[in-house]
Amino acid sequence: MSRVRHAVRDESGNLGTSPGSPNIRGLCPPCGEVLDLCAVRSKDDVLGMRGGFMAVIRFRTSDLPVAERFASWCEMANKTLIPNAVSSDHAADFHAELCLQDLGVVRLNALSYPPLETYRPARLIRRSDPEELQIMIASQGSHRIIQGGRDVTSSPGELLLYDTSRPWHGWCVAKSGMVRGTLVQFPRAILPLPENRLRDLILRPLPGREGIGALLAGCLRRMTAQAGSYTAADGQRLASIVIDLVTAVCAHHLERDHAVPPETHRRTLLLKVRTHIEQQLGDPRLSPETISAACRISVRHLHRLFEGEELTLSAWIRHRRLERCRRDLGDPALLHRPVHAVAAHWGLTEPAHFSRVFRAAYGVSPSEYRDRARVKAGSGNQSTGSRG
Repeated sequence: MSRVRHAVRDESGNLGTSPGSPNIRGLCPPCGEVLDLCAVRSKDDVLGMRGGFMAVIRFRTSDLPVAERFASWCEMANKTLIPNAVSSDHAADFHAELCLQDLGVVRLNALSYPPLETYRPARLIRRSDPEELQIMIASQGSHRIIQGGRDVTSSPGELLLYDTSRPWHGWCVAKSGMVRGTLVQFPRAILPLPENRLRDLILRPLPGREGIGALLAGCLRRMTAQAGSYTAADGQRLASIVIDLVTAVCAHHLERDHAVPPETHRRTLLLKVRTHIEQQLGDPRLSPETISAACRISVRHLHRLFEGEELTLSAWIRHRRLERCRRDLGDPALLHRPVHAVAAHWGLTEPAHFSRVFRAAYGVSPSEYRDRARVKAGSGNQSTGSRG
């Protein structure tokens, strides 16, 4: 029997291999520490890395010989996601990818694979039962799952919740190309909702393109898109946000909002408010009144949301606008844009006021900051020219 070689690419694209090893191995992007991918079920394995950054592990079957791709994917899926049997008509040349972010109590997986069939029988549950819930949000293709007497099919954009402690039989299909989606895994006991009521949502497709479901789906998409930019401390905070949003989505559909802790309500609403602010930063008319109207809360309630935060509502808006301006002022591609135009683009239409608050925040005027960026860009171009 040939020995299987497994491969994982890190966030920098470096390939780590381990011929014949029982574990699939990868590299921690910040520090280069070798990881056993099958061990990335533990908070300490990922969040305890040197350098303070959370490891992002990518697995691509295209990095392996054709004959080893399907077997390696099955082994990786069993060790990293959940033990189950997998079959596919595309096993002969299996092209699939996984990007794993471990947030501690929450694991976030971006997946891409050809149509396949999965089966989690009772014998595998007896052997390994993490007592988790999983939410699959397909962006391309559909998922049909039979579990606990229910047979449902979810479409792209829908949220599908299922239980790792109960047998299932599933099919993932796409009209053309790959099945793509995001899988969230977390302990069932962590949701502050009655378990007997939570069962009503198992295998019940929930809307992910509108309402509070869209808020959860959008948050997960952004987290996946920015994989590799989070620290260990960020991971813990992001896990809390994900659990709060999942709880709010479940409570909404159970019509059990009173069962959700008040702090979960507050943080979920605060996230909604901040998302709206980020989307409207360039509008000079952005104000407590427009924000409260868009989020359907009173101005008084809006200000109360920020009472426990480091910055007040007005200070938060100013901080986010200044950060966007600083980013653009330092962007070599935008050096031609006048300083006042950069400020106006982010809703700061009074040049004198902008200059004053920018200096107070960063210790230099906007023009001085721009000049430093221009010098730095010039030095970089000269260095590039000399190397050529």
